[in-house]
Amino acid sequence: MSTVLRRFLLLIFCVVGVACAGAESKTASPATPDEPGKTVYLASHGWHAGIVVRRADIPDGVWPEHRDLPDSVYLEVGWGDSDYYRTPDPHWGITFKAGLIPTASVLHIVGFSSSVPAYFANSEIIEIRLSDTGFAELCHYIAASYFKNPAGHSVALGLGLYGSSRFYQSHETYHLLNNCNAWTDRALQTAGCPLKPASVFTVENLMARARACGKVIQSQPGD
Repeated sequence: MSTVLRRFLLLIFCVVGVACAGAESKTASPATPDEPGKTVYLASHGWHAGIVVRRADIPDGVWPEHRDLPDSVYLEVGWGDSDYYRTPDPHWGITFKAGLIPTASVLHIVGFSSSVPAYFANSEIIEIRLSDTGFAELCHYIAASYFKNPAGHSVALGLGLYGSSRFYQSHETYHLLNNCNAWTDRALQTAGCPLKPASVFTVENLMARARACGKVIQSQPGD
C-alpha cells in the first residue's frame, strides 16, 4: 500500500473521530537541565512513529522482554493493529478493519546498534530528555502492553518488519480512538511530557505535539 493511500485513510479516520479527545495520563515530570535523566527518541515512519530507548537504561525488573535482543544498543518500540502491522503490503480490507472495528494488537520491537539518525536516515527524529522517574514510567507503560500467558510469559509472534526485530502479542485493543499514534502519545504523557489532552490520529499530529517536549535532531528528507 502506498504512503499516499495510508495517509489518506488515516485522514478519513481523523475526520470521523475528531470530536473525541484523549485523556491526559501524565504521571512524571520531564528532566530539568540540572538533573540526571535519560534520552529517548521519536522516529517518524510516515504513518506511525517508533519510540527509541537505550537498552542499557532500562531499569532492572522492568520490561524483561528487552533481553530478547541482547546484542542491541537501542530498542525501537511500535504498537498497532495485529493484521495491519504484520502485513507488508496491507489491502483495503485489512486497512478499514483496523480503523473501524476493534481488533487485536501487537508490539513491534527492533534492536540496532548504530546511531539513531543513521539507522533511521529517512525519518524525522525528535530527541526527548526524560527524568529518571519519567523514563522508568515509560518502560512500565511499554511492559504493561504485552499480553502474558497463564505462566506469566509474553507471547512472541515471529520476526518483525526490518532488521533484528520481533512481534509480540499485546493485550490491548486497537480501534479508531486507540490507534498507534494515540498509544505513543499516551506513552510520552506517562513519561512526563507536558502534553494537554487532544485527539491524536496521524503521525503528523503526534510529531507536532512531541516537538513541544523535545528537539528535532533530524528533519524528514524534503522538509
